[in-house]
Amino acid sequence: MVTELGIDYALPDQADPESVSGKTSEAEETQTSVPPPAWRSERQQPHTAQGRFRGCLLGGAVGDALGAPVEFMTQTQILHHFGPKGITQYAPAYGGLGMITDDTQMALFTAEGLIRGWVRGCLKGITTYTDVTAHAYLRWLQTQGERPNRNIRFGTDEPGWLFQQHQLHSCRAPGNTCLSALQAMRSLGEPARNDSKGCGGVMRVAPVGLFAWRQHTSSQDTFRLGTELAALTHGHPTGALTGGVLAVLIQLLTDGAALLEALAASKVILRAEAGHEETLRAIELAEELAISGLPHEEAVARLGQGWIAEEALAISIYCALVARNFKHGVILAVNHDGDSDSTGSIVGNLLGTIHGVEAIPAEWLEPLELRDVITELADDLYTFIDWEIGCDEHSENKALNQQILQKYPGS
Repeated sequence: MVTELGIDYALPDQADPESVSGKTSEAEETQTSVPPPAWRSERQQPHTAQGRFRGCLLGGAVGDALGAPVEFMTQTQILHHFGPKGITQYAPAYGGLGMITDDTQMALFTAEGLIRGWVRGCLKGITTYTDVTAHAYLRWLQTQGERPNRNIRFGTDEPGWLFQQHQLHSCRAPGNTCLSALQAMRSLGEPARNDSKGCGGVMRVAPVGLFAWRQHTSSQDTFRLGTELAALTHGHPTGALTGGVLAVLIQLLTDGAALLEALAASKVILRAEAGHEETLRAIELAEELAISGLPHEEAVARLGQGWIAEEALAISIYCALVARNFKHGVILAVNHDGDSDSTGSIVGNLLGTIHGVEAIPAEWLEPLELRDVITELADDLYTFIDWEIGCDEHSENKALNQQILQKYPGS
């Protein structure tokens, strides 16, 4: 399972000899053999893969920041305010230009939680990624000035590096469902006890795909982890399963798959899940509209407004499919009625993974809030698998152990 550390799902034809230990676990040996997809014929070069990692997280933040000023505006209002092309450059929001929202905040805590889960397994010999990432979400909750109703230990005595970034301690229109679900959480990793399918679950799980790719995790287990993390706050099947789909899409796009190939693979996994019908219909409608020839504005309107999970995912998939480039796809994704920052963020994740960080316009990257922090976290997601850390009595580098443990405490 992806939630148990120490299981390496490396496939021989995609393993990087410089970064994979070569160990084969019992679980790997018992996995069902699946023929490798065509895109694995070309191994990802390190600089290409790292560029995809940065592109995914920075691209998501850029789309989030572009959509933030118009999140609660209709398309008519956007066009009236910004002109016939809509919003195409950063506009003032939250006291500045290029300011991120709760979408990026929670995505960063997702990435941090996954890394801390891995560190916990290395140093303590046991971990569950869902529980440790749930703990990360409670730290995010604290940055919003809130606390859980139950006596769940925050771990504020070892908050880690991300929590100490003061710019994250700012409310950026956090979703009520995320806040209430985390406040009501009775134990770490417990699924939400609501029936919400808002987009707050799917908007934050792109780091799962990067993390899973780096560990050579099976797509099925990647889907499961993405679903479980979304379900921490969103109890409706659609609110959770969309997270699984996005996680797999990011994993396969990082692996070099074309978007249509990644969609086909994710739908195979999705169809096996109970309550998948709504999510599947939304994805297939996005694919149909992408080749329909309809004007983009009309096609996006048919997909919805993005406040709920399947609509946000479908709009993002459509925009990524028809995008001429990163800039075109993100601009299209934020100029509509509805949740512009979430659709902009998800499209940014997808197109940033496909095209790499070099495709993101410099005028969007340079003023982006927390750009250096996001870049550092993306790099840590790429390199963590090579950190030579372990239980103290077996470690040959105790100084590195302490350095990593201070940055990413295993809790």
